[in-house]
Amino acid sequence: MSDAEKGGGGRFGWLSGRRKRSIEEVILMLLCTLSIPSILPFGIYRLVQRNWLSAAVDIALVLAMLAVIVHVWRTGRHRVASFCVTLVYSAGMLVTVYLRGVSLVYWVYPTMIACYFVLRPGVAVAINGGSLVGLVAILAPQLELLNLMTIVVTVGLVNLFAYIFSHRTGEQNKALHTEVELDFLTGVGNRRSLDRKLADHADERRPHLASCLLLLDLDHFKQVNDQYGHAAGDRALVRLCEVMRLHTRATDRLFRYGGEEFAIIANGAALPAASRLAENLRAAVAATCLIDGHPLTISIGVAAMDKRTAPADWLMQADKMLYAAKQGGRNAVRVADAVAASDDAEGA
Repeated sequence: MSDAEKGGGGRFGWLSGRRKRSIEEVILMLLCTLSIPSILPFGIYRLVQRNWLSAAVDIALVLAMLAVIVHVWRTGRHRVASFCVTLVYSAGMLVTVYLRGVSLVYWVYPTMIACYFVLRPGVAVAINGGSLVGLVAILAPQLELLNLMTIVVTVGLVNLFAYIFSHRTGEQNKALHTEVELDFLTGVGNRRSLDRKLADHADERRPHLASCLLLLDLDHFKQVNDQYGHAAGDRALVRLCEVMRLHTRATDRLFRYGGEEFAIIANGAALPAASRLAENLRAAVAATCLIDGHPLTISIGVAAMDKRTAPADWLMQADKMLYAAKQGGRNAVRVADAVAASDDAEGA
């Protein structure tokens, strides 16, 4: 990714506000932005025609869209905003049909489809189901049964197709995302996944427990590849990951940082707990036969993921501690001092 894209200068740079935004934020703001010119002309026309109540509904919808754009732009909190804007959309659609009659029922279809762009499929179905019940209550006195059933069936089919498409797309994206972020050999996260997790941790706005980053490296691993071949080396890496899974917690995240170097995000573990985790892991690897006839050990560097500093600083501190463990004789754990690490980052 280019520096421009990282800084918000990519395809959706005009929406960035000098901050990297999620695709969900971008979609929600685009949806609201496109809705305003779609609704505002009708509101103006109805004002000119002195149709005050219908005009008030249209203007209220426009103001709601503007409020959502400003809110998401300033805070980045899109989940509640997505739910609220969908409720406003649906309520506006029902009020419009109630005031203007069956001639405006065609607004039902784009309104319901829009739900699937900003909400999970199940939530969108629930909201649209409620809207359909309200629509039937409004139209029942105005239409013959056959015409009413035609609308109900077509609205139901639109929701069915939109739900299937949204659900399948979500599952495919999830599978693709998982595949792209897994190391093909060991099955743990790859460097791309590590970078994303660190960035997510840094961007997290809610208070959370202290966490630490562990970098570990197999000692003298080159000798294994030279003496036994790369296939044996690969088996040792796979076996190492099995040991790591056994001696880490369910909340910890494992990554292959590169070659024989791995990373662990110890969620909710401050430096003392992370140090114990690293020492237990070091001892477990030393006591395990990763490859027949050739004992292998690991060296580990531990650093706090202090939100006063950046992910690059966490990696730098953990790498510095890993280097110190290597220089100290290997098969060792070294832990960064939190105060010193913070001072180093501020002085950089």
